[in-house]
Parts: sequence; structure tokens; C-alpha cells
Amino acid sequence: MRDMEYCVSIPEELNQQLEDFLIREDGDEDLIFALWNPSYSRWRTTVLVKEIVFPNDGDRQRHGNVSYNPKYFKRVCEKAMKEGMGICFIHSHPFPGWQGMSSDDVAAETRMAPTAFTFSDVPLVGMTIGSDGIWSARIWNHRGNGVFKMQWMSLVKSVGMNLGVSFNDKLMPLPKYQEMFKRTRTVYGKDNHEKLCRLRIGIIGLGSVGSIVAENLARMGVENIVLIDFDKIKKHNLDRQLGATKADLGKLKIRVSARQIKRSSTAKSIIVNEVPYGINEKQGYEAALSCDVLFSCVDRPWPRHIVNHIAYAHLIPVIDGGISVSFENNEFVRADWQFQTLSPNRPCLQCLKVYESSDVALDKSGMLDKQSYIDGLPDHHPLKNNENIFPISAHLASFEVFHLMALVTGIGRIQNFGVQRYRYVPGFLSSYTEKICSSGCTFKGLIATGDKILSGII
Repeated sequence: MRDMEYCVSIPEELNQQLEDFLIREDGDEDLIFALWNPSYSRWRTTVLVKEIVFPNDGDRQRHGNVSYNPKYFKRVCEKAMKEGMGICFIHSHPFPGWQGMSSDDVAAETRMAPTAFTFSDVPLVGMTIGSDGIWSARIWNHRGNGVFKMQWMSLVKSVGMNLGVSFNDKLMPLPKYQEMFKRTRTVYGKDNHEKLCRLRIGIIGLGSVGSIVAENLARMGVENIVLIDFDKIKKHNLDRQLGATKADLGKLKIRVSARQIKRSSTAKSIIVNEVPYGINEKQGYEAALSCDVLFSCVDRPWPRHIVNHIAYAHLIPVIDGGISVSFENNEFVRADWQFQTLSPNRPCLQCLKVYESSDVALDKSGMLDKQSYIDGLPDHHPLKNNENIFPISAHLASFEVFHLMALVTGIGRIQNFGVQRYRYVPGFLSSYTEKICSSGCTFKGLIATGDKILSGII
């Protein structure tokens, strides 16, 4: 049985506020407290930093290093209890990189851990930022009888327009260079490639698009891939499903994709987790929450509603794409495919009109599984226009991977492609970087809430 992994995710705007406050021009240390919500998943517990509690005058003493006064900690504890959140103690070190702990750091957090747990009912989280903006973090778990044990986090993420990551190299070692990486690293750069390789990337839906995304990730050298899909290979999948043959009929799509990934992978070693459930089932949902980035390769409204929730409430960026093909008198007339990245500071799927909330209710009720209902929809209804062919899938999958590259690496000085749509007729690509969520968007209010709001999601 694998040990539980821990990580921290911070909304990009809060991350910038913390950097501005803690990394001082005079090189002195500083400290601050924050509140966090939990995100519990299959293989990982994520600390979601939700709110910064800035110090008032007299709340701390700075003298090269820094210490807090009891009234500051008391105020934080009272606020945490009132709002039902955990306590995060954050300070800076005037050195670069992932930081260890001094004896003073250990003593301070050891003293705080019991009180923080008593007021919040979740462990104290300690974080340190280096002079270069690299984070380190740990969690103080209660082992019973008043004993608290510190465990290091595996990584700390800043999530917004970009995905910033600080890795604990001891828990997540750097990938070893191989000759197969040579051209990939020439484009991405060594540091960017190492960052991509160490992310746990999930793919929801292993059909025509998802299977091609999986092939891209395998050849890039990604070391940990999660495949989430309950469906099996059928005859009508064989013209689009990468790696599938007639001998695979009746097999799970994730099984076929896992086999293909292992054949194509350039990583020294690769972990492929096969999850034979839908994202709208507990097992599939919890597996998705264990990932750093998700690819949404589904075309139904309920799964898309769920990934929309995950992107904001759980701070897991989602790269989504969809295809619409139109016919008149049984003859092809046009095709559009759209792709976008979901995360804080970017527009959500509902505001982009990718799905309607009324269709989510229909999907949950099972109506969209009834062919008679689908046949009765208007000819141009989005739920009827999801036919597909392999070249379209390949094009969409490639552009979704470009969105991953922009989000994680920013190579070529491209960090945000916006919402993009390719129109086969007349044959051009449009980018919409100005799109935002509506002022009344419910998902904007869910940022970093984690497990607090689950009703109606799965």
C-alpha cells in the first residue's frame, strides 16, 4: 500500500501577495499566517491556501530573523475556528531553493501544532519561501496521545494563468537524462522538461482524443499518468482509437492506452494508473483530484461540469477540448473544434457556453443515454454533433498538448493561448484571449474551497 502524498496549491494571486510580503529587499526573514482547506483524494492530500491573515502592528518582531507575538497566533486560531479552515504558518529564508528547517523552525512549529489542531481539527501546515520564490512545505500530523509528527510535502504549486511548481527533490527525484530526450529538451529546455516529466497528469476519457494525448505525454517522458475511463473498445472506435486493433474489442480503453503508453514511453520508468470508472463516480473523481493537471477528453455535460468544479475548487488546471461536426441531408458541411485551459483567472466552461446547466440535469437523470431522446433533439443541437474522425482527433489532441506546454513552461513567451477554435470551413484558427467569466459566475466563488462544497457534483 502506497504512503499518502501531500502537496500545497496556492491561487496565483495569493502566491504573488505572499512573495511580495515575505521576500524582502533587505534580505531579512519575515512571517505570516494563512488559512487552508483540504482536498482529499485517492493518493494525495492537498492543502489549498484560501486566505492570508496579514499581521497588524505589533503582531511580529523582526530582528534579522523574525518571531510572532502570541496575540497574532491567537487571532489566527480564532479565525480558523470560525471559518472552519486549517492554519498555515509561513516564513521566508534569505537563501534560494527548497528549504530545510532550522532548530528554531522546528521548535516554533512543534509548539504551534497542538493548538492549531485543537482549533481547526486539521494539521498545522508549515511553509518556507526561499529568496528565489521556491517553496518548501510540511504537515504536522497528529499521531495520537498528543504526539505530532512532521511529514514533508512532495511539491508546492502556484495555480492561475500559469502553473508554477516547487519540487521536493528527495521525494520526487529529477528524471535521469536519456538520449531519447535530446530533441525534446532542445525545444523545452532542461528545466522545463524536468518539470513536465515530474507532474502527475490525468486524462479523463481515453477515446480518440484522449488516446492521442496519452501518446504525446508518453513520448515527452512524463513519468506518472492517470487514465480515467469506464468504457470498452467497440467496432466503431477502431478508426479513431490509437493503438487499438480488432483483437482489443471488448477491452477497457484504459487498458489499451496503458499498453500503448508503456510501449512508447521515453521515461526511465513510468507509472500508469488505470482507473476503470467515470469522473462522475467516487473512484474516478478521487483519482482526478490526485493529479497536477487534467486533460478533459469527454463530450457529456455532467463530466464537464465536474472538471469545471475541479479546476476552481481544487486548483487543478484542466485542459478541455470538444468537437462539433454538422451535416445537412446526411452530407458533411462543417466542423469546429475548440480547446481551452481552465484555472483561476481564466474563464470557466459554463461561462464559455460549452455546456448548459440544464443539460447537466438531463445527463444525471439518464436521459442522454436514451437514443430516442437524442434523436428528438434539433439537428444542430451540440449533443448530436459529436461525430469525429482520426485527423480531427489528432489535431485537437496536439493543440491540447500545446496548451499544457504554455501553462507549464511558457516557452516561446506564450503562456496563455486563450480560448481557441479551429474552423475546418473555411480553415482558420481563432484565439480569444479576452474572454472572462461573467460577474455572477458561481465557480469564481469556489476557488480553493476543496471538499467544502460537494453537493450535486458527483
